[in-house]
Amino acid sequence: MPKRYVTKVLILFYFGLWLPADSMGAAEAPPEIEFNRDIRPILSEKCFQCHGPDSAARQAGLRLDLPEGALEVIQPGQVDVSELIDRITTTDLDQRMPPESSEKMLSDQEQELLVAWVRQGAVYQPHWSFLPPERPPLPQVELSSWPANEIDLFVLQRLERAGATPSPAADRVTLIRRVTLELTGLPPTPGEVGEFVNDTSNDAYERLIDRLLDSERYGEQMAVYWLEASRYADTDGYQNDRTRHQHVWRDWVIMAFNENQPYDQFVIQQVAGDMLPGATLRQQIARGFAETIASIPKTARFPRSGMLKMWWIGLIPWGRSFSD
Repeated sequence: MPKRYVTKVLILFYFGLWLPADSMGAAEAPPEIEFNRDIRPILSEKCFQCHGPDSAARQAGLRLDLPEGALEVIQPGQVDVSELIDRITTTDLDQRMPPESSEKMLSDQEQELLVAWVRQGAVYQPHWSFLPPERPPLPQVELSSWPANEIDLFVLQRLERAGATPSPAADRVTLIRRVTLELTGLPPTPGEVGEFVNDTSNDAYERLIDRLLDSERYGEQMAVYWLEASRYADTDGYQNDRTRHQHVWRDWVIMAFNENQPYDQFVIQQVAGDMLPGATLRQQIARGFAETIASIPKTARFPRSGMLKMWWIGLIPWGRSFSD
């Protein structure tokens, strides 16, 4: 995926042009419910602990993570005869789900989303990672003069649905400061500000973005989030906290972002770069991702249970980094 496309989306999110679900009108449900976007997060947080994939923890033999299981308590399109809706909306605390003791009670908005989903047919979706991307149709908006590109149409649709209007355009000094900080982590120099303010060409902003994406600082800024998720550190983390040469892997991450490395290669090389046929030095360095966990000297003595706990905790950065 091109750098510019990804970055444009990130900028829109960063500047607050994309509203979270709870910023919509009071308990207002989207016109069309999407399972992965609107329903799966609710079920995962509030229901799957007792009615999910874990057979050992499953209650009443009910699975809500699979459509065939959910059909035991859902009649698609028929809210009044769906036991799921009856159990989440009843005022009888002995019958309500999730139970009060779980401390996972549904909010009014979550209840309304589930009701609307069942009314619309209770359509399930596979996990988003298994769905091929599809280009959605461009939405119709009222303030048709505002959008400057296709992404703006979706932003404006959400704003209009929430009864909001776009903020006035930022002045050029504010704009270059915002985008430079976001893409490089550093403020623009006075010379760069002056050059952008005085550039009256139609593509001045596009060329500004290109220049920032070509900067080595771009890779450093993007790497920060990956390094944080991976628990990056230059020391071992135990006892005398000795230093280690993990900065070599850090530099590899920065280079990967600056070279716009494809995500599949970004993952493969970090998980098993040293096992690739004819692995290069850089691919072997990428495997340093696995060494980001806290480590101890070989001479240290820990109970077996403590060692197992340490290695399981060490798996956390793997799951967090690659699942997000």
